[in-house]
Amino acid sequence: MEARLNVFTSPLAGKLLKHFAMAGKVVTDSGLPMTTQELVKIRASQINGCGFCLDMHTKEAAAAGETAQRLHMVAAWREAKVFTEAERAALELAEQGTRLADGTGVSDAVWENAAKHYDEEQLLALVSLIAVINAFNRLNVMTQQPAGDYVVGQFG
Repeated sequence: MEARLNVFTSPLAGKLLKHFAMAGKVVTDSGLPMTTQELVKIRASQINGCGFCLDMHTKEAAAAGETAQRLHMVAAWREAKVFTEAERAALELAEQGTRLADGTGVSDAVWENAAKHYDEEQLLALVSLIAVINAFNRLNVMTQQPAGDYVVGQFG
């Protein structure tokens, strides 16, 4: 598969991706658990069909010590016993936040459940993370970025 655009050599894409990455770094440093961050990135990327991000975030999560069992179960998190209640709340928020086009938005019940597990700063970090990964997903899907060659730590 060939990418429609080479976002790695484009000066415009370089500037844009730098800002996306900076927003992501703010979330990374927010205190939101790193495991939760990777699970959310993986789930949003599954929903959006972003192979590039799935390749990247599953490899990063595994390198950080995430188990293969949990990585394999992200798509079926509702039935899986391997996630904490806080992780499940974050995954549900990620799903509803990613599927905004379905017209239901994020329900009060899902928001309230997330608020049981995360303080306001963590909730803001979680919402921001969902927005940023969705932006990366859309860029990669629309430009058909190929997946499979990502090396852990490739982007610093």
